[in-house]
Order: sequence, then structure tokens, then C-alpha cells
Amino acid sequence: MTQQAAIQRCRSLIEDSLGWGDSASWANEDFETLSERLFDATGVRLSVSTLKRVWGKVRYDSSPTLATLNALARYAGFEGWRDLLQRSQPAEIPVAAPTAAPPMGAPMSAPIPAPAAVPTAAPTAAPPPEPAVRPGPRRRYTTRIIVVSATIVAVVSLISARLVHHRSVIIGAPSFAARRTSEQLPNSVVFDYDATSFHPNSVMIQQSWDPTRRESVAPDGRQHTSLYYKPGYFRAKLVVDNEIKMQTDVFIPSGGWKGIVDKDPIPIYLKAGETKQDSGCLGVTSATLREKLGTSVFSGSWVDFCNIREFPGFTGEQFSLEATVRNTSTVEECLCRKVQIIILGKISAIVIPLCDKGCISDIGLFAGSRGISGKNHDLSAFGCDFTQWQRLKCTVDHGHFEIQLNGKTIYEEEKVPSIGDIVGVRVDFEGTGMVRQLDLAGGPSGQDLASGNPREGAAGSARTGASGDAPGAASGSARTEASGAARTGAAGNPPTAAAGRFVNLLMLP
Repeated sequence: MTQQAAIQRCRSLIEDSLGWGDSASWANEDFETLSERLFDATGVRLSVSTLKRVWGKVRYDSSPTLATLNALARYAGFEGWRDLLQRSQPAEIPVAAPTAAPPMGAPMSAPIPAPAAVPTAAPTAAPPPEPAVRPGPRRRYTTRIIVVSATIVAVVSLISARLVHHRSVIIGAPSFAARRTSEQLPNSVVFDYDATSFHPNSVMIQQSWDPTRRESVAPDGRQHTSLYYKPGYFRAKLVVDNEIKMQTDVFIPSGGWKGIVDKDPIPIYLKAGETKQDSGCLGVTSATLREKLGTSVFSGSWVDFCNIREFPGFTGEQFSLEATVRNTSTVEECLCRKVQIIILGKISAIVIPLCDKGCISDIGLFAGSRGISGKNHDLSAFGCDFTQWQRLKCTVDHGHFEIQLNGKTIYEEEKVPSIGDIVGVRVDFEGTGMVRQLDLAGGPSGQDLASGNPREGAAGSARTGASGDAPGAASGSARTEASGAARTGAAGNPPTAAAGRFVNLLMLP
């Protein structure tokens, strides 16, 4: 069986077990659910884009990796990809031993006569047994030398193994740390690690929350480097014999606003002149995106606008974010025209989705600790008319979480855990889009971080445009990298509790 035929069989087995019908009609959310089920069953997380490539939803010329095939085969009920291939081979038909032909004219059902016995020569007397040969003194001496030598070799080997084992124990406590090599993108990270005290058979470094981003390293090694193309706040993991033993934080700043076309395996960076528009908005045009992608159809293609940096004094306990955004793609360029606004913290992230009104089944909200899928929740309030600017506001006040869109509360929840200190904002567009306003407020000091000066009443007045007329071009816009975790408004004055610090994110470099 060819590999492609085996992949098709594996896909069919998985589709039959899921019972979701023809995979040609599967939506993005179905692949997200399959990714979760694969992880629960195998401990391996395959990304949605990887699964889409396997199912032919995304054009990709290379074959899936062995790790991907092993995970799929295990989910389909096999021990691994090799087991699937072996059990998919056609069974060999045993060749019967030749038999004598029946006599001419005999019916086919007649028994085949046994051949006549062939007379043999008269039996002869068995020869007398030869006398046993006793080993001489020289042979016994050689045997003893061999036995003693083998014993010495075995003892030396055992002692050596124990000494090596002993040396690994006394090396010291396990350690795992990371340091970046640059303040710009892309960025390499040097991992210093010591896992020898675990006496490991295998050691891997996982770059982020995503288990598919694991790299094998030497069990007795001390250093490993990884390349990060995207900014974010990641929690890298030291995985010893398939068990997470230690973690360390990796902070990759964006170096100001960065526009990134999300393309596998290497993204495309946009120039500043390609993201700053004459209107003062932050965005990308159809002409630019067509040039970068080589196509005029943008469905499934994302452009991220990131500003990943420290925001001193801004914490996930208490803040508000206001944004005015619009997906500018036509329906012919991009069917669902999704938008995601991501607030990145050191502990977790908040991901707010918007989309065309007819596509709310294919989006998901992430409220810091749990995902809310449009497949089993009514997220129709997040559907938009993108012929108009959409004014979004997200407020967190000591666990109370509220989202407003165009002056109307569309989601509210109590006791949402803090995402930690805020370290970035990201706005993602499926296709093309623009950000006209992006303001962040919070904290008690009343300082305008854009200028470094106290800003009296800023939190109340600087965002009133979101509840009345749309703010001018100088109001700005922003968006955040959520460590690769997810892709996912609005009106009224911000709560008094969040009226301390204020920053117009679009005015940041």
C-alpha cells in the first residue's frame, strides 16, 4: 500500500469513528475539536493547519511528518504508523504442497491412491558408537582462560556503568533557563538546561504551550537554541521522557508595531510603509496582500498586527481596552472576514472574535482560562456588518469581565481569573483590515504612558468617541500576540476603577 493510500485509509477510519459526516463539509471548528480529541487520546497536539493539510483543505506539497502520522495512526486504533502500514498489507495466500494427479479416467471425487511402497535394501547393523573424546589438559586450560576473561569483561562493564550513573547523579540539581539574543525579529533563544539528574532516555524542549513545537535535545547536553519568528510571551517546557519537568518564560518583544502575514512555515514581515495608511490607521490593503500571497483570495490567510512590550502598571486585574476596527476584505476575497483582538498577559490571554454575521459558528471566545466555541454557544452577537466601523470595548474589573460592541453589552461573566501583567496587544485580520482606535486604560496613577506625563481625566474623556462619533485618525489602534494560543468592543465610558493609566496604543512606535 502506498503512503498516500495509507493516509486515506487512516483518514477514513478517523472520520468513521467521529461520525461527523463527509469531511468535505467540516468547518474550522471541527478541526479544532479533532485537535483537542487527538491530544486527549495521544498526548500529541496537532495544529489545525496541520490537520487541514492532511485532509486536503490547505494545499501543501510535502508529506506529513512521521510524528503527525504516528499520532493519527494511534488515534485510529493502531500502535503507530508502522503498525498501520503492516496491518494494511494484503494477506499472503499460502501455496499448497503439490499432490499426485488422479489416474486417468478416475472421477474427481475419487480418493487418490497412495503410491506403492518402494522396497528398500535389507537393514544393516548400526555402526558401533565412537568412543567419547576427553579434552586434554591444553583444551581445558584454554576454556578456563575464556571463562575468566568473559567474567572480567562483564565485571568491568558493570562497574563502568555504575560509575557513569554515579557521575550523572552528582552533577547537580536540574536546571532550565532561557535568554533571547536580540530585541528584534526574528529572535533566537538560548536554552541552558541540565537534565542529567533525571537519568533520562530522552529530553525535549517545547517552545510554547503547543506540544507540536517540541525539539529533541541531547539528554546529557547543556545548551540548545530555538528560532522564534513571532513575538509573544511563551512558557517553554523541559520535557524528560515525555513528562514536563520544568518551565521557563520566554519573552520575545516585537520592537514596536509589527505587521506579520501568517504563512507556513515562515511568516512574511510587512514594512512600516505597508502597514501605516494615509488616514492614520494601522492596516493592510488588498494590493499589498495580493503581492505577498500571490493570490486574490484571502480566506484562511491571516495578517497579525502586534505590539508586544512591557506596559508598566497595567495588570489583568483591572483594565479596559477600546478598539475601532473593520475588516476591509470583500466577500469575494474572504468569505467570513474574521477579526481577533488579543490582550496578552504573562499568565494567559483574552481573545475576542468578530466576523461576518453568517460565520459565527466558526469563531471562539477565550476569556483567560476557558474557551467558548461558536459550535455549542450562541455567539451571534459577535457578528458584524463590516461596511461600518466596529467599536469594541473590553473591561475587566477584579474578576468582572464585560465586552461591548457598538455601545451594547454582548458578553458578561463574573470571576474571570487575571491574565497577569499585560505584555502586549494584537489585532488579527483574516484578509485585509484597518484599526482606527486602540486605547488601553487601567491602574491608579493617572499617567499617560504615550507621553510619560500625568493625564488628568484621560480615562474618562479620551475614549468618549467610542460612545458617540467615531474617533479621529489620531485615536489609533493596536493588537497583541497571544503566544500562538488562539485567533479570535466598545462603547460607553470606562469604569471608574480603571481610570488611572491611559495609553493610545496607535501612537506608540
